[in-house]
Amino acid sequence: MQAGSGGGGGRISGLKQMTDFKMSLWSLVSEMPPEQFSGLFEEFPRSLRCLLGDWLENQPWEFINSSDSFCAIFSDRLLSAMVEKLQDLAKKNCQAGPILQLIASIENSYRREPLQLVGIIKRILAGEQAAVQQFQHVPLFIQRQREELMFAFNLQKLQYRVQEIQALQESLNQMNGSTRVSLQLNPQFPAQEDLQASSLHNLQNLFLKATSELEGAKKLVLMRCLIWKRQQQLAGNGTRFDEDLAPLQKRFESLVDIGFQLRLQLVASGIQLSSELQERLDNVSSALIKNSFLVDKQPLQVLKTQTKFQASTRFLLGPQLLKSPQAFTVTADIVTEKQARELATSHPEVILSENTGEIVNSTAPLETNATSNACCALFKNMLLKKIKRCDRKSTESVTEEKCAILFSASVNLGPNKTTFHLQALSLPVVVIVHGNQENNAKATILWDNAFAVANRIPFMVAERVSWESMCETLNQKFMAEVETKQGLLKEHYYFLAQKIFGDSNTGPEDFQTRQVSWSQFNKEILPGRGFTFWQWFDGILYLTKKHLKDYWSDQLIMGFVSKQYVFNCLSNAPAGTFLLRFSDSEIGGISIAYVTYLQDGSTQVENIQPFTTKQLSICSLADCVLDLPPLEMLYPERPKREAFRRVDMPKKFKEYQPAKITMTIPCSFPGSSIQTPVGSMSNLNINPGIPSGPPYHDPQPMIPPSMGMSPSISTTYGSPHLLPESMNYPYPMGNASPLGSMDIYLGSHDVDMPEVSCNEDSITSAGDLPYPVLPNLITVPETISPPSDEELVQLLYPEQEMNRYCQNLG
Repeated sequence: MQAGSGGGGGRISGLKQMTDFKMSLWSLVSEMPPEQFSGLFEEFPRSLRCLLGDWLENQPWEFINSSDSFCAIFSDRLLSAMVEKLQDLAKKNCQAGPILQLIASIENSYRREPLQLVGIIKRILAGEQAAVQQFQHVPLFIQRQREELMFAFNLQKLQYRVQEIQALQESLNQMNGSTRVSLQLNPQFPAQEDLQASSLHNLQNLFLKATSELEGAKKLVLMRCLIWKRQQQLAGNGTRFDEDLAPLQKRFESLVDIGFQLRLQLVASGIQLSSELQERLDNVSSALIKNSFLVDKQPLQVLKTQTKFQASTRFLLGPQLLKSPQAFTVTADIVTEKQARELATSHPEVILSENTGEIVNSTAPLETNATSNACCALFKNMLLKKIKRCDRKSTESVTEEKCAILFSASVNLGPNKTTFHLQALSLPVVVIVHGNQENNAKATILWDNAFAVANRIPFMVAERVSWESMCETLNQKFMAEVETKQGLLKEHYYFLAQKIFGDSNTGPEDFQTRQVSWSQFNKEILPGRGFTFWQWFDGILYLTKKHLKDYWSDQLIMGFVSKQYVFNCLSNAPAGTFLLRFSDSEIGGISIAYVTYLQDGSTQVENIQPFTTKQLSICSLADCVLDLPPLEMLYPERPKREAFRRVDMPKKFKEYQPAKITMTIPCSFPGSSIQTPVGSMSNLNINPGIPSGPPYHDPQPMIPPSMGMSPSISTTYGSPHLLPESMNYPYPMGNASPLGSMDIYLGSHDVDMPEVSCNEDSITSAGDLPYPVLPNLITVPETISPPSDEELVQLLYPEQEMNRYCQNLG
């Protein structure tokens, strides 16, 4: 078994994967059999679809759904753009005749009725999307493409509406002047008055339509802002995140500019509905202004008192609206979960009614960078001096208590210097006062980041989630923390499910329908252990990141598998075959399982006591493997010296006489020249006082107690004169292994590895080990990362109620 590149991603049967790069619908359709699209191309040749490729789906055909003047003009422009695209292809193609025939056919068929062409292409794209719906991730990408096209189309429509209103307003002004002249010449002029009233009615309708369309576009922008915030939170667990806010800033600026133009035209028109429409336009502007203030660089989510941290806020509309030289200041305060909820329910006046804590260096100026066109407030050296704990549930620990940093500012905008109070909450923060609280605090943050929803009440999160969602979270966290592209496999998930649910009798498929609770994740002690699931998993994260990154990335470690799985792999393997798995009985340990001979010539699977970060800080995993003669072949059939190699001494130790730390295990088998080493202890301090786990038990022991398999470590120096005979050893010479015997594999617990310490001058440090690998849509100017699954639901139903926090601000 080899480590995989992410267990949560699905595959598109024989097609490309969608997880690592952006893919168009056409790139999927072109690899599918043409017969799957029979009936789609009766009115639009498939050859033309092939020529236009990605371009066709990158246009907003779907949203041209009426016969008003804008849609008619837009469809005609799309037809012209299509013809121009084909003409360019004809110029580049040596056989341009068929393309020119297609151009002539399109012009003859649709130039008079371009909306008919729009309907045909709509049907084709819908049919293609339906054909690929069976493949995972495709709907997500298509929806993402649809959202970008929707906003671009709506923005162009709004710009057109402004031009319509301006033209009609000018026409009315000319008509008023003409009417005054006509009335002077002929007082009886009813026809002109009727025409003027009709034009005024049309103007009112245009204002109402434009305002409604602006409100709809505002919802799309606020939804995109929510998605950005949600992606930022998921990035706290390691997911990919495009933090570039420039495209979102352009959206905000475009809508504020259109709202301003509509407001000017409304004031100039003097129509009867001006006060109502003006209020609606003001509400749109206010919502955009308040929601454009956000935390672009989050503070640490596990925050230790008396420790410096940084954060920054950004006002997306600052470069457009803050034109005066007046300086504005942003203030940071820590707030409780209760206060955050009061803020979300529109009670900002009581948000700081109670002092929750004290932050040093809690103010920063709001400044615009001319180069980046970003208006930000950077907090460089904040420090949480103290925290006041609030009342908690009886079962809740301090590491489950969530707070947040509230950033606030007051700015004066517009010619009337209207004051806007800007507020933005950070992601949830867990405050700790001691390092031993960090592990549990990280669990609280991981759970909140992974399973929060966009429209929640701060900071509520589900108590139970699907095991599938948990697998995706663990996989993403592992890859991000270890900084590797090799993720977890289904075999790993199966072992993790057995561990967290305490169930070794259920099949892998049955776990997919289960839900895992917060209590199972980090409150309940695992059966027969002294730690929770998360504490154990986090220990492996630290060990792998610190000492095993290259081995894991090069697929040399089997990792998250059970003893029974290992036994099944090795039971029929030849002696000397071994593999590496994470210990399930010790936090942050990796064990070597291998096949060895018994005295009667048969073979048996044995486990070497787990190596922890202490041992691997002294002796690298490669050195440990290479030092043990019984280990010959990495499972399934790879020589260990091909997979592992020693690392040269770092330059900083070149002035010292080289020394090597050697790992040995007592062993003896027929035909082997390897003998149990005696007197292999040198000047290393081995601490035998660490308790060992329970021995492996079997009803019919197959190995005598004398065949112990505990490792011992010896130090060999490069020059014999460094160890004169008169040197007094601080430790007795003799049996190099003070550890207890190692029983056979068929038990249920690992045995603890003794702690080892040595003079750092004699350590050969390991560097980066380049180990070989174990065999076994849309084109728009804006680029924003795809939403998560729950955000997709929001995008699929854009008319649903907006986020409560956004409603209160806007």
